[in-house]
Amino acid sequence: MRLGVCLDLYQGVPFEEILDDVARYGYEAVEFCVDRTAGLFDAADIIKPGVAARIKHATRQRGLAVTAIRNSAEGQLVLGPHHRDTDRFFEGTPEEKIAHGIERMILSAQAAGALEVPVVCGFCGCEDYSRWFPWPDPEGWERMAPAFVERWGAILDAFAKEGVVFAQECHPKQYAYNTETALDTVRLLGGRKEWGFNLDPANLMLSGVDPVVFAQALACRVYNVHAKDGEVVAHNVARSGLLAHGDWRRPDRGFRFRVPGWGDVAWRSLITELALAGYDGAIAFEHEDPTMGKQDGLEKAIAYLRPLIIHERFPGRWW
Repeated sequence: MRLGVCLDLYQGVPFEEILDDVARYGYEAVEFCVDRTAGLFDAADIIKPGVAARIKHATRQRGLAVTAIRNSAEGQLVLGPHHRDTDRFFEGTPEEKIAHGIERMILSAQAAGALEVPVVCGFCGCEDYSRWFPWPDPEGWERMAPAFVERWGAILDAFAKEGVVFAQECHPKQYAYNTETALDTVRLLGGRKEWGFNLDPANLMLSGVDPVVFAQALACRVYNVHAKDGEVVAHNVARSGLLAHGDWRRPDRGFRFRVPGWGDVAWRSLITELALAGYDGAIAFEHEDPTMGKQDGLEKAIAYLRPLIIHERFPGRWW
């Protein structure tokens, strides 16, 4: 396992300066977004001649690796919603949004292939998250299955050609949002290897899911991990619950994203389950903690997680 950083927190900073900073803190890997609004690299540009080579050279020169790229924004368009909530990703009719989402996810797979990166992580979308509740249609979630299989099956065909996998991030507003629905999507897609998961512990907590249980249940389907903690704020949650509306920075929310070690995730148990499952990918720090700045987060995350990373596999009983 290697500790990495999601580069979203470096807004407006040149790429090579970002890499210098990441290396200075002692991280070993990076992950960045490739949607059109990300501001660092567009998937369509990465596949142009020479671009991927420059990115690979810059990272390797600093002893870093690109372990995953991400396209959550445009992946959302594949299943929806297709109303004004997603206009900031792409404006158009529902049919145009679906076509755009599929095209952009295929471009993301091609960008990963050009970068020799094994994983694209992101969202798959969901036309209506509230269908988890059996009112007014007790089969609402199941009714989305044909569209999921058709659209993501076609996308995964392109991923297979590139030798790349997709890691769906379970999260409220996604078709796969908990352990049960994650397992169901694997079944719906016939167990194809290109479909797996980006384990973000805090986002699972938002759905009331224990990330340790998820890691054990999905085992070899975990293709990427985000180091993001979550805090259930006891003095607020009784009023607002976990899924409160409004700004993420609201001080009275019942749930907060936190830097690892400052929330409720059982990191030792989680890393143990990942190791037992044979996970050997990156654990990428994603800074969405509304209580501290960039430098504090980068320093505290690596100081907390570095001693927990298991580098040596159990060789067999010696006692």
